[in-house]
Amino acid sequence: MTPASSPAPDGPLPTVPELANGARDFRLRMAVIDSETEAALDLTRDRYGRTVHAGAAAAARAHRDKAAVEAYATHLAPHAEALLDAARLVLDELPPARHLIGWRAVLDGLAASAAEIRRALDRPAAPGSPAERSQQAALWPHLAAWADHSSIASNLADQRDGQHHKAPLTDEEQQMWTERAQAAQRRGELGLTESWYAADGQPITLAYLVEDNDSTVVALRGDPGVPGWQVIGHYAHEHEAGKSLPAPVPPGILRADVSRFNRPAPAPEVSLQELIRDVVEGHSAGDASNALLGAVQRGYAAGPMVRLQELLETSSQFASALETVQGRQIAARLSALGRQIEFLTREVEEAAEDLGATVAVLPPHGTPVLRARPRPAVDTTPPPTPPPRASTTARHR
Repeated sequence: MTPASSPAPDGPLPTVPELANGARDFRLRMAVIDSETEAALDLTRDRYGRTVHAGAAAAARAHRDKAAVEAYATHLAPHAEALLDAARLVLDELPPARHLIGWRAVLDGLAASAAEIRRALDRPAAPGSPAERSQQAALWPHLAAWADHSSIASNLADQRDGQHHKAPLTDEEQQMWTERAQAAQRRGELGLTESWYAADGQPITLAYLVEDNDSTVVALRGDPGVPGWQVIGHYAHEHEAGKSLPAPVPPGILRADVSRFNRPAPAPEVSLQELIRDVVEGHSAGDASNALLGAVQRGYAAGPMVRLQELLETSSQFASALETVQGRQIAARLSALGRQIEFLTREVEEAAEDLGATVAVLPPHGTPVLRARPRPAVDTTPPPTPPPRASTTARHR
């Protein structure tokens, strides 16, 4: 295991941007490691996603664990605690908001993971030994936690230098620009382009306000889908707006227990293309019935129609979690579509069972067409091409 390098006692401490960049470089390296590992694991699975080469899969994960430890030692180990300290200082100065409790819990979790990684780096096992592989495997959840969530610490640390919001508009200016933007919205000439949350938990949206074939970038605070939003600034272009407005904070997630770097093993599944091919290549009613039943199969190895319903339901939850009026409306539409897919799935299942109960095969007059034509013998001359037939006039009675 690569030991952690520590800064010299008399050396200068890194700046806050350098601390944040170290965490950012670690996340980028972990993304590459994850992509390479997934490619290696794909080679150990069959066409349905089942692992058939367990030894090769274990070797791929061991290589992943070792590379992740080395990446942490290179980019984060010397200054992980300093990054967390800088993030906590900014967190303590932020105005109250719903997300601050969760962020504090994330920082505490990252600190605990950093301590575990530090202990292992300070007492590495013998290189290449089973103990080293076991030690690195035990560190993977902590390394994944830093890869998943250190963006919050980096963003908080950057907030120290990122509070660059210029003075707001006067009350009269804000009212005037808000009325102009509301009028443009009613005309369909307020084009929303980008949205983010500021550190105080308020949403900010950039939009192009079009008036008399001229457009101005305006910033809105609040949900543009309901009354009460206000214009907090107007700018010549988006770059100027980005320099003047509060910096964005990391967006939230739909489910708190989801990790990009700790995905569950994929469930076996059969694609729609294979099911269609099974029908085309089938001979009996049972062949087509089995393909249809595969599309509506439920449970662990769910079929494509069941997965589609799950996608709609999950997307509905996502749209609702946006906590906007438009998001809730779209969530209701997706939920209704999910119910329609559920109804259609039951109909397909019943039709498949009825087809399976049909004791029948395709009639023999459906004969195949050979793709390979017989070639003439090498020492034979192909027959001459007959002359074109003369057209004849159709006889009428």
